[in-house]
Amino acid sequence: MSTDAAPNPQPHDELAGKLKRTELQHTESSIPGREIVQVLTEIPAGVESGWHQHPGEEVGYIVAGSVRMEIDKLPTLTLNAGDPFLIPPRTPHNALDLGPETGRMLSTYIVEVGEPIATFVST
Repeated sequence: MSTDAAPNPQPHDELAGKLKRTELQHTESSIPGREIVQVLTEIPAGVESGWHQHPGEEVGYIVAGSVRMEIDKLPTLTLNAGDPFLIPPRTPHNALDLGPETGRMLSTYIVEVGEPIATFVST
């Protein structure tokens, strides 16, 4: 397995233009056709990610702040620092920082190789 030596300050996906996202790790997975990408996302108070999806699981943890997580066909969650979350593959979802501080989420994606980590979708 190979890992990028230094964090990539700007992951190459559609969310990178809207939120501050720092790629911490990007490596091959033991699961054929998958890779693992870990990202720290910062969402300013009152800002939302916009509806998007990932080509694999997102396993996340709220590091700071309060975030309203809307997940297609599931109940809306209010997540606070210390709360985990799981987004199923290719499931549209939207995150809104409830403030007053900047929300920070640590997400690990187990995604299809060669696909963008995130793409916007219409709901």
